[in-house]
Amino acid sequence: MKPSKPVSPSSSVATPLFAMATPRSLAIARKGIKTDREFSALMSALMSDLIDGSVTPGVGNATVNAGGKLLKVVEMRLKYGTKRGDREKTLQLTA
Repeated sequence: MKPSKPVSPSSSVATPLFAMATPRSLAIARKGIKTDREFSALMSALMSDLIDGSVTPGVGNATVNAGGKLLKVVEMRLKYGTKRGDREKTLQLTA
C-alpha cells in the first residue's frame, strides 16, 4: 500500500468561484407576504436566487412548500370563512 501524501488544510477546502450574494428573495420575505403581487415577486426572486446559487435547493424547496400552504389557507378562507358585517372573511381554525 502506497503511503498518502500529507494534505495542507487550505488545499482540502474548495475555493468558491464567486462570493455568495444576498438572495433577492430574502428582502421580500423579510417584509412579509400580504398580497398576490408580493407572493409572485417572492417566487420570481426565489427562482432567480436558485439559478444563481445564492439559495440552496433545500431552502428553495422549504420556501415553495410554505408558499403552497399559505395559498391553501387563503383558498380555505375564501371557501369556508365567515363574514361578519362588512369585514373580510375569517377562517376559524379551532372550535
